[in-house]
Amino acid sequence: MSSWYEQARERLNKECREVKGQKERAMSSAVRDTLLEFCRQNEEFAQAVAQGGSFPDCMKAVAKGVGGSISDLEAYRRAVSFYFDGARVQFQMVIQLEPAETEPDRGGLLLNLSDFF
Repeated sequence: MSSWYEQARERLNKECREVKGQKERAMSSAVRDTLLEFCRQNEEFAQAVAQGGSFPDCMKAVAKGVGGSISDLEAYRRAVSFYFDGARVQFQMVIQLEPAETEPDRGGLLLNLSDFF
């Protein structure tokens, strides 16, 4: 892991305990965990988290204007925008009704044809 990731992780874990407000506290662990995953995925984002605003302020921004509920995706979008203006969160859901089929073992040799070009 990058040093930016480590710095972001330490900061988020420490500052997560400092979050005030009922709504903010209710969402803080899930938002922190998701931010850490994004930091793991992108070093530039990790740097923004490590050097950016405080996590309690981030959670205030996430909870601003929230009535009785907010979707997880919207909470993550707001948190990402707090640290990195213009960043987007993509989400994909897939349903699988049957167990994944395994490809039968055909034996033999697997060739990558691009190796011959």
